[in-house]
Amino acid sequence: MITGKTGVFFMVADPIEQVRTPEIFNQIFPMCGVDAVMVPLQVAPQHLEATIRALFQSTTTRGMVLSIPHKTAAAAIVDRLSTGAQTANAVNAIRRNDDGSLEGELFDGLGFVKSMDRYAMPYRGKSAFLVGAGGAASAIAAALAEGKVSRIGIYDPDTAKAELLAKSIEGHYNLQAEVKGDNDPAGFDIVINASPLGLKTSDPLPVPTERLDPSAQVCDILMKNQPTPLLKAAMGQGKTVLPGFDMLILQSPLFLDFFGVPDAANALREDDSIARDMLFPVELRSLVKRAA
Repeated sequence: MITGKTGVFFMVADPIEQVRTPEIFNQIFPMCGVDAVMVPLQVAPQHLEATIRALFQSTTTRGMVLSIPHKTAAAAIVDRLSTGAQTANAVNAIRRNDDGSLEGELFDGLGFVKSMDRYAMPYRGKSAFLVGAGGAASAIAAALAEGKVSRIGIYDPDTAKAELLAKSIEGHYNLQAEVKGDNDPAGFDIVINASPLGLKTSDPLPVPTERLDPSAQVCDILMKNQPTPLLKAAMGQGKTVLPGFDMLILQSPLFLDFFGVPDAANALREDDSIARDMLFPVELRSLVKRAA
């Protein structure tokens, strides 16, 4: 039951209908005796700063999760950034500290790498090609660099954004990060769609799939329309594919720790079957083989 004492978390995106985090939080909170709810909000980019500042004026606001397209913009609004958030220049979680300051953190990259680890998909020493240079792509690039990939290629129609990400990665890691002039994935071991392409059925494919290397691993972090046209095409070529479900599931305990809800975080960390049953359709789990 929601009362005057109930803590409120917010999920902010534009559009909002594809987000799944509120489902996880609102399921796990009552199971762990946490008096809190998560409310999804659709917020246009021009209203993001006003929304963040207004919501955190309330003492019952416990935290905020951000999705497309707000992660980079939010990094400029908060008072403090973690090292990872600074590297990627993006945040997907905000909390208010005891001194009233707003702190931003970014968990997409760690969630992505954990999802690859879950299925024993190798990345150390491999080359990675990212489509997109927004908040999620930046987080994934940083996490893969930390995980010792050999090089990273980045394509985004906004070349300036791609160049900024490449410069940040090269500045923080001893790693080649190359801005690509097109979306050709040839020559890369791991191909990742970290763009919004695929949210709409009318969207073009993020990469020309006929140019995928024979042994390429293909990942699409979208939660909606899975398997996406990209993954369907890759599966048709017999490639290993990874949808975005586990990336969210495996970063959810990190969100909860950051927000000061350790009991819920530990419950999910010990057994995430609740989240998997909720988000990851059984018929799609055969897309990837879980590590032994």
